[in-house]
Amino acid sequence: MKSYDTLSEAISTLQANGYTYNLNLCPKHIECNSLNLKLHPEDFDVDEMHRFEGMSSTDDNSVLYAISSKNGIKGLLVDAYGVYAENISEAMRTKLK
Repeated sequence: MKSYDTLSEAISTLQANGYTYNLNLCPKHIECNSLNLKLHPEDFDVDEMHRFEGMSSTDDNSVLYAISSKNGIKGLLVDAYGVYAENISEAMRTKLK
Protein backbone atom coordinates (compact mmCIF):
# COMPACT_ATOMS: atom_id res chain seq x y z
CA MET A 1 0.00 0.00 0.00
CA LYS A 2 1.31 3.43 -0.95
CA SER A 3 2.27 5.89 1.77
CA TYR A 4 1.19 9.53 1.45
CA ASP A 5 2.71 12.66 2.98
CA THR A 6 -0.56 14.60 3.18
CA LEU A 7 -4.27 13.93 3.39
CA SER A 8 -4.92 15.99 0.25
CA GLU A 9 -2.35 13.96 -1.74
CA ALA A 10 -4.01 10.71 -0.64
CA ILE A 11 -7.49 11.98 -1.50
CA SER A 12 -6.40 13.15 -4.97
CA THR A 13 -4.69 9.87 -5.80
CA LEU A 14 -7.53 7.70 -4.52
CA GLN A 15 -10.13 9.79 -6.37
CA ALA A 16 -8.11 9.28 -9.56
CA ASN A 17 -8.27 5.53 -8.82
CA GLY A 18 -12.07 5.54 -8.74
CA TYR A 19 -12.93 6.38 -5.12
CA THR A 20 -15.20 9.23 -6.17
CA TYR A 21 -18.02 9.28 -3.60
CA ASN A 22 -17.90 11.16 -0.31
CA LEU A 23 -18.90 8.97 2.61
CA ASN A 24 -20.00 10.00 6.10
CA LEU A 25 -19.64 7.99 9.29
CA CYS A 26 -22.77 7.38 11.37
CA PRO A 27 -23.01 5.29 14.56
CA LYS A 28 -24.20 2.11 12.82
CA HIS A 29 -23.50 2.67 9.12
CA ILE A 30 -21.74 4.76 6.48
CA GLU A 31 -23.81 7.13 4.35
CA CYS A 32 -23.39 8.35 0.80
CA ASN A 33 -25.69 11.38 0.69
CA SER A 34 -25.38 11.91 -3.07
CA LEU A 35 -26.74 8.39 -3.68
CA ASN A 36 -29.11 8.35 -0.68
CA LEU A 37 -27.33 5.13 0.34
CA LYS A 38 -26.60 3.56 3.73
CA LEU A 39 -23.87 0.93 4.00
CA HIS A 40 -23.82 -1.30 7.07
CA PRO A 41 -20.62 -3.12 8.11
CA GLU A 42 -21.55 -6.25 6.15
CA ASP A 43 -22.12 -4.15 2.99
CA PHE A 44 -18.60 -2.77 2.46
CA ASP A 45 -14.86 -3.48 2.64
CA VAL A 46 -12.03 -1.18 3.68
CA ASP A 47 -9.52 -1.33 0.83
CA GLU A 48 -7.01 1.11 2.32
CA MET A 49 -6.57 3.11 5.51
CA HIS A 50 -4.17 6.03 6.01
CA ARG A 51 -3.54 7.96 9.24
CA PHE A 52 -2.39 11.58 9.29
CA GLU A 53 -1.19 13.55 12.29
CA GLY A 54 -1.34 17.32 12.47
CA MET A 55 1.97 19.12 12.75
CA SER A 56 0.87 21.67 15.33
CA SER A 57 -2.19 20.23 17.03
CA THR A 58 -3.63 16.85 17.92
CA ASP A 59 -6.99 18.30 16.83
CA ASP A 60 -5.72 17.85 13.25
CA ASN A 61 -5.41 14.05 13.49
CA SER A 62 -7.44 12.23 10.87
CA VAL A 63 -7.83 8.89 9.18
CA LEU A 64 -8.76 8.29 5.54
CA TYR A 65 -10.57 5.12 4.48
CA ALA A 66 -10.87 3.96 0.86
CA ILE A 67 -14.08 1.94 0.86
CA SER A 68 -15.78 -0.25 -1.72
CA SER A 69 -19.31 -1.54 -1.32
CA LYS A 70 -20.61 -4.96 -2.27
CA ASN A 71 -22.61 -3.25 -5.08
CA GLY A 72 -19.56 -1.55 -6.64
CA ILE A 73 -19.67 1.94 -5.08
CA LYS A 74 -16.20 3.27 -4.22
CA GLY A 75 -15.73 6.24 -1.95
CA LEU A 76 -13.67 7.98 0.70
CA LEU A 77 -14.40 8.44 4.37
CA VAL A 78 -12.37 10.99 6.34
CA ASP A 79 -12.76 10.97 10.11
CA ALA A 80 -11.02 12.30 13.18
CA TYR A 81 -9.40 9.84 15.52
CA GLY A 82 -8.36 9.95 19.11
CA VAL A 83 -10.42 11.71 21.75
CA TYR A 84 -12.62 13.45 19.16
CA ALA A 85 -13.52 10.34 17.16
CA GLU A 86 -17.18 9.56 16.55
CA ASN A 87 -19.06 7.22 18.87
CA ILE A 88 -19.80 4.23 16.68
CA SER A 89 -21.19 0.73 17.16
CA GLU A 90 -18.86 -2.15 17.96
CA ALA A 91 -19.57 -3.65 14.52
CA MET A 92 -18.46 -0.40 12.84
CA ARG A 93 -15.41 -0.10 15.10
CA THR A 94 -14.36 -3.68 14.21
CA LYS A 95 -14.87 -3.07 10.48
CA LEU A 96 -12.83 0.15 10.49
CA LYS A 97 -9.82 -1.25 12.41
